Amino acid sequence: MNAISKKIMVITPLLSFQYFFICAQIYTHRFEAGINGGAFIYTGDLSRSDLGSYVTMRPQFGFHAAYLLNRSFSVRANFSFGSLRGDDSKYSTPAYRQQRNFKFTTPVTEFTGLLVWDIFRKNAVEQRRGFAPYIFAGAGISLLNIQRDYSRYNAEYFDAETTGAGLAADIAHRTPVSLPVIPVGAGLKYYISPKLAVQAETNYRIMSTDYLDGFSRSANPAKKDNYYSFSLGVVLALGYKDRNDCPPVKP
Repeated sequence: MNAISKKIMVITPLLSFQYFFICAQIYTHRFEAGINGGAFIYTGDLSRSDLGSYVTMRPQFGFHAAYLLNRSFSVRANFSFGSLRGDDSKYSTPAYRQQRNFKFTTPVTEFTGLLVWDIFRKNAVEQRRGFAPYIFAGAGISLLNIQRDYSRYNAEYFDAETTGAGLAADIAHRTPVSLPVIPVGAGLKYYISPKLAVQAETNYRIMSTDYLDGFSRSANPAKKDNYYSFSLGVVLALGYKDRNDCPPVKP
């Protein structure tokens, strides 16, 4: 074996490794966009449990855009809109619900920013298929127009010095038109193709108010109000480019 052959045998594996390494660093895309629809569920003084009530859930729709930081993490901007509702009259127990008869509605327009962790590290991976679970957290703001209704309240049933005085205080309290939210949640993507995925997600909004429903002191001032959502949607990779001659890279 001459000197030239020996050099070729040494250089070829090095070049192959370098080629593979370079390909491994190339992302098929950096941006994604999605659309979803589902339901908003209110939890608070006018719901029967801490999980809210499905009898008063309202439709929700949303859009998002994401930038992939690396294989595991991305940042996502969310826009959601829909409405929330609570209604004592929907519950026959406990008995006071039918006598108190508080009700509220509000439209919701929500803007949030999220940090998303793709647990299986499938961000921008070529030939990605199958399931990809993820979790997220962030911050944002909800714009509201709360309409509370106490017109069916039976004052004779309740103690005027407690519930009655509390209602007077609530009426005097202005309802918020915007509230900060801390969204936390989880989801699951299923990749139909490297460019397209279907998505299921639940998103819980942590809030620091007891006036999302317009009532506090006349109900349960120790219990904060919140809301969450369930949604289904599709996600599309933007500017997707195959790496053609690059060898497949495991996520």
